[in-house]
Amino acid sequence: MQEILEVKTHRREDLYDITSQVKGVVARSGVKDGLVNVYVRGATAAIMIQESWDDSVQQDVVNLLKRVIPRGVWEHDKQDGNGDAHLKSGLVGPGETIPIMGHQLALSTWQNIFLCEFDGPRRKREIVVTVRA
Repeated sequence: MQEILEVKTHRREDLYDITSQVKGVVARSGVKDGLVNVYVRGATAAIMIQESWDDSVQQDVVNLLKRVIPRGVWEHDKQDGNGDAHLKSGLVGPGETIPIMGHQLALSTWQNIFLCEFDGPRRKREIVVTVRA
């Protein structure tokens, strides 16, 4: 089974919790034990599994990447000013695969699935969710 989720982003760089939407796809699939792959379409966004309890963790991720990969110093910036966004998305990666056990995502208590926006805001980010038994 495969569905495309659409997420509107509001800032240039931010993490958006998409766990509940992915859980919905898994529930609709009826798969008891298998895998779900979550993949963002686009070269300036990524998917990350991260702690969900404390928002400071998500802000720390954004701040770390801003320090490691600053804006405005890359060759690609001469084209459209988002060289840092491409590098950040490449470093984090476009997707994650999560086990499904007993009809549930096998995430730990504190893990959630996040869309990482590095070149927003965007009216629509498309996330492909594929469920396999």
